[in-house]
Amino acid sequence: MNSDKNVYLGRDKGIMRKRALLLRKGCSFEITSSASEDLGCRRGDFSRKHYGSVELLISSDADGAIQRAGRFRVENGSSDETSDYTPGTWRRTDVHLENPEYHTRWFFKYFLGKVHQNYVGTDAEKNPFYLSVVLSDQNNQRVPQYRAILWRKAGTLKISLPYSPTKTLSVKSILSAMNMDRFEKGPREILNPEIQKDLLVLEEQEGSVNFKFGVLYAKDGQLTDDEMFSNEMGSESFDKFLNLLGDTITLQGWAGYRGGLDTKNDTTGIKSIYTVYQGHELMFHVSTMLPYSKENKQQVERKRHIGNDIVTIVFQEGDDASSSFKPSMIRSHFTHIFALVRYNSQNDSYRLKIFSEESVPLFGPPLPSPPVFTDHQEFRDFLLVKLINGEKATLETPTFAQKRQRTLDMLIRSLYQDLMPDLHKVPFSPQNMLNRRSFSDVLPESPKSARKKEEARQAEFVRIGQALKLKTIVRGDAPTSLVTTGLCRKEPWESQSFCSTFPYEIVCADSWGQSLLAATDTAGVMLLDGETLLPVQVFDKTMVVKQMHVLEPQDLLITRADKGKDARLYVFRLSTMKRGLEERQLVRSKCDSRENKLEKTKGCHLYSINTHHGSELRIVAAIRNKLLLITRKHPRFEGFSAVASGADSPVEEFQYIREICLCDPPVVMALVDGPTGENDNMICVAYKHQFDLINESTGDAYRLHHVDANRVNFVAAIDVYEDGEAGLLLCYNYVCYYKKVCPFNGSTPMIQSNTSDFHFSWNQMPNAIVCAFPYILAFTTDSIEIRLVVNGNLVYTAVVPELQLSASRSDIYFVSSAPVSSASNCSSRDTSSQSSPQTPTGYEMPVFPSPLGDGEAACKHIFKIPLCNLVGRSIERPLKSPLVNKVLTTPAPTMVPPTPLISATHSLSLSRMEIKEIASRTRKELLGLEPIFGTNSHLQ
Repeated sequence: MNSDKNVYLGRDKGIMRKRALLLRKGCSFEITSSASEDLGCRRGDFSRKHYGSVELLISSDADGAIQRAGRFRVENGSSDETSDYTPGTWRRTDVHLENPEYHTRWFFKYFLGKVHQNYVGTDAEKNPFYLSVVLSDQNNQRVPQYRAILWRKAGTLKISLPYSPTKTLSVKSILSAMNMDRFEKGPREILNPEIQKDLLVLEEQEGSVNFKFGVLYAKDGQLTDDEMFSNEMGSESFDKFLNLLGDTITLQGWAGYRGGLDTKNDTTGIKSIYTVYQGHELMFHVSTMLPYSKENKQQVERKRHIGNDIVTIVFQEGDDASSSFKPSMIRSHFTHIFALVRYNSQNDSYRLKIFSEESVPLFGPPLPSPPVFTDHQEFRDFLLVKLINGEKATLETPTFAQKRQRTLDMLIRSLYQDLMPDLHKVPFSPQNMLNRRSFSDVLPESPKSARKKEEARQAEFVRIGQALKLKTIVRGDAPTSLVTTGLCRKEPWESQSFCSTFPYEIVCADSWGQSLLAATDTAGVMLLDGETLLPVQVFDKTMVVKQMHVLEPQDLLITRADKGKDARLYVFRLSTMKRGLEERQLVRSKCDSRENKLEKTKGCHLYSINTHHGSELRIVAAIRNKLLLITRKHPRFEGFSAVASGADSPVEEFQYIREICLCDPPVVMALVDGPTGENDNMICVAYKHQFDLINESTGDAYRLHHVDANRVNFVAAIDVYEDGEAGLLLCYNYVCYYKKVCPFNGSTPMIQSNTSDFHFSWNQMPNAIVCAFPYILAFTTDSIEIRLVVNGNLVYTAVVPELQLSASRSDIYFVSSAPVSSASNCSSRDTSSQSSPQTPTGYEMPVFPSPLGDGEAACKHIFKIPLCNLVGRSIERPLKSPLVNKVLTTPAPTMVPPTPLISATHSLSLSRMEIKEIASRTRKELLGLEPIFGTNSHLQ
C-alpha cells in the first residue's frame, strides 16, 4: 500500500510540473473565494422570532365586553422584515415533517417480523423495564449495526451501536450505554413470541400515525364560536380551499381512517374531506359538513368533534383590515393550535397565521415573510406539514405528556405482572418462556443439539411478528414511507461529489475558497480543487498537521502540528502560500516553517478560535491543564496585502495575553463571545464529568453542566447566538443539551435554568457535530443524523458507510466508502432486507465496492454539502451577531438551481390503491420468507 501511495505522490509531482508548464504559457493558478466564509462565521446565529412570539390575546363580544383571554404564540412571519418580498417568489427548503414515523418507529420497522431478543428486568427503584435488541443491516447498505430500544416508565430510549465481528456485545454493555448500570433484578430474555404484540402497543403510545384536524368556516365580522359553528354553508372560496386539502369522500361504508366519524349510520354527516400525505391518513372535521341543527344555537354536535381536535384550521372570509380572529373566541380546553387561513381573490393567494397555546414547544416550518402563498400546491404542502408537526409538538406539553407517561407506566407494569409467574419457574424448562441468558452475548451461537429446536422457535417468532406487521399495515396504522407524497425536491443536505478517489486518510481539513486544504496521515498537506483528479502538495510529510483553520478574510492559516511535547501552533499567510503555488516554489517542509511557530504553544494538544473573528481574532491553546490566550495585535482584512507588513510570517502580529490554570486538561473547548467583548468573553471547557465556563479576563471558573454518567465521551461544545445572546450546545455520549449563558452580570455569567433550555438524544453516538441553522447534524460512523436546532426534532437520517467528517467550518466535507452515485441518495427509508438480521449478508447492495484484495489501496470518496444550501435560503432576514453587524445575503439562483416540483396528486383512488399495494407487497414478502426457516413451522 505504501508503494501505491508513493506512486500517487510521484504523480502529484507530475501534476505540479504540468501546472508549471501552464504558468509559463500565461495560465494562472486561481483559488476562488467562497461565499461560505461569511455564512460559516454566522451559521450558529439563530432566532426564535422566526417561530413567533407569545402574546396575551383577549376576545370580546359585539358590545366590547371581554369574553375570554389566553396566552398564545403568534406566528405571522417576521414582523421586523426590512427587505421587500414579492409573494410567491420565494422557495423554501426547510419544510420537513419532524420526527417522521418512518424514522422513529423502530420496533415496527426494524424488529417486528425479524429475529431479535427481548429482555425484562427491574431498575434500582424497582420499576420494570424492557429491552429489545436486533442486529440489522442499515437499510441494505452493508452497514450492520445493533439497534436497541429501552422501554421504561419515563419514556422510550433508542440507540444504535456499531457491529464488530470480533467483539461480542452483551446486554450489560447495551444498558450501560443507556446509562443504566444498577438493577434490582437483572434482565432476563423473554422467549414468548407474543411479547411482540405487547411491545408494539408500547410503541404506539408515541402517538398515532394518522391525524384528524378541525376545519371551521368563519364569515367576515363573526366574533363568537356560536356564530362560526352556525354557518350552514360555506362560500365558493371555502369550497376551493377544501378541494385543495383533499378529496370529498362518502362516510357510509368508508373503510379507511375515519377520525372518529360515523361510517355506518350517517350520524356525523354524509361526506367529509380525506387525504393521504407522506404516509399519513388525514381526516378533516369540516364544520359545514357536520350535522347542523336550527334549534341548537351552540351546534353541540359540531363542537363535539372540532372542539376535541388538537389542531383546527379557521378559514375566515374578508381581508386583513376586517376584525381579526383570536383563539380565545373558541371555547375549547383541548384545541391547542389554530391555523388562520385567508384567501385573496385579487392575486389568487392564501395568507397563513398560526396561534399555538403557550405551553406548546416550538415546531416548524417557520412561516415565510410575508406568509403569503400564490403557489397553491406549495401552500398545501406547507400547511399539512405545519399541522402534523403542531399536533406532535402538542403531545409534548405537560397536559398530554403526563397522561401518556401514566398510560405507558400502567402498560409496562401490567405486562410485567403477566410475566411474573415465569420469573419463578425453573430456568430452561419447557414451560418457562424466560431465559436466564441475561448478561450473555446478545446473539449467541446455539449448541448443535439445540440448533433445530432454536430454529423452530425463531420461525414461530418471526411468523407471529410478520402477521402482526401485516395486520398493522392493512389496518392503516403502520408508519409507512413517502410513497404517497407528490412532493419531489432536492433536500438541502444532499451532497455533491468533490473527489471520487483519494487514497490517504484525512486527519483534518478546511475550506479554502472552492478548494479543500487537507492534512493527511502520510503525505503531508494537500490542496484539492475538486476539478483535477490529483491534488497539489502544499506541505510535505514532515509537517504532521492535527488541526487547522483557514481564515480567508484575515489572510491566515492556523495549524496545530506534531504531537506530545513537540506539538506547536503555526500561523501562515494565505497570500504567501498562494503566491508560492503560483510561482512554482518547492513544497514546504517543517524546517521551512520555523519562522511560523508560535513558540509559547509548545506541547499544545488542543486549540480553539472564536467564531465571530471579524472584530478580533482570539485563540486559546490548551497545554496540558493550562490555557494560553492569544490575540492578534492588528487584525488583517481582505485586501490588506502581505507586502504592507513587510514580512511573510504573521507571527509578530500575535500577542500572548494571559495563562489560565485548570484542574485537568480539557478534552473539548469553545470560545463564547460576550455581548460587549470587554471582559465578558468566556471559554467553555469539558473535562472529567463536567462542562465549565472560564472567564477570559479573570480566569474564574463556573460550573455549567454536570454529566451524570459512569463513562463520558465528550463530542463538542458549540457556541450559538440567539438574537445576539450567547448559548452553548453541549454534546456528549448520546445527549445534546442547549444551555443559555446570558445575561452577563459584569464578569459573572448567569448560569441558571431557562425556559429556552432543552435537551435531546441522538440515535447513534456522534463523532462530530455541525451546527448550520436551522439544522444540527451529527456525524456517526455510518450515518448523518439531521435535526432542528430550536427543538432537537429529527428530520432525516442519511446512511453513509465508513463516514468521517473532514471539514465543517464553512462548507461541509466528509469522506466515505460509498460510491459517488449513492452517497447523496442514502436514506433510512424502509427497504427492509429479506435476510435474517443475525447474519448480515453481502448481496443486498451490489453497487458497493467489493472487499479489498492484497496490496490494493483503500480509496475513499470525498463529498461536499454546500453551506449555502443548508442556511442560505432558510434565513430570510438579517441576524445580529453579538460583535459584528453583518447582512446575510441570499445566494444567487445560479448557485442552487431551483428544482421543479412534480405536480402533487392526492387522488383518493390512488392513495387507497397505494395502501393496498403496500399490504400486497408485504404479504408476498412474508410468504417469500417462509423457506428460509423451513417448511415444518406453522403459525399458531
